[in-house]
Amino acid sequence: MKINRNCPNKRELTPGDVAQRCGVAVSALHFYESKGLISSFRNAGNQRRYHRDVLRRVAIVKIAQRIGIPLATIGDHLMQLPVGHRMSPKEWKVLTEKWREELDRRIETLTRLRDDLDGCIGCGCLSMQDCPLRNPNDQLGAQGTGAILLEPEQE
Repeated sequence: MKINRNCPNKRELTPGDVAQRCGVAVSALHFYESKGLISSFRNAGNQRRYHRDVLRRVAIVKIAQRIGIPLATIGDHLMQLPVGHRMSPKEWKVLTEKWREELDRRIETLTRLRDDLDGCIGCGCLSMQDCPLRNPNDQLGAQGTGAILLEPEQE
């Protein structure tokens, strides 16, 4: 990023500035904006600009994406924060507590799958009727033949 020596703490950032500082493509910024995760404004020359707080918002989006939080969920949570507001540690804690339950559920599911997979490899049955991973207790058999969803829908 070129630093403007006349204004080292410039409040308005170009898409290129934000992309470089955050390690994302400019197209990702436009995508995030289309999803309501971040916002921009237009300067007098009709060029897109961002307030500095967008750097933190993009960081939050990247963290949430990395742990598997859907963009819609991220957006719902970020909508509660006013644009230009600097998130406090207390607000960060409240935000991440909302994600913790989802992460714990995923960890539990993955752990169970990992443990079942170990047992499945050991038995070598490759049975579609009795396999505890693919079709526990032949639950799918009652639904008929053909391609059937192998994972029950999450409640």
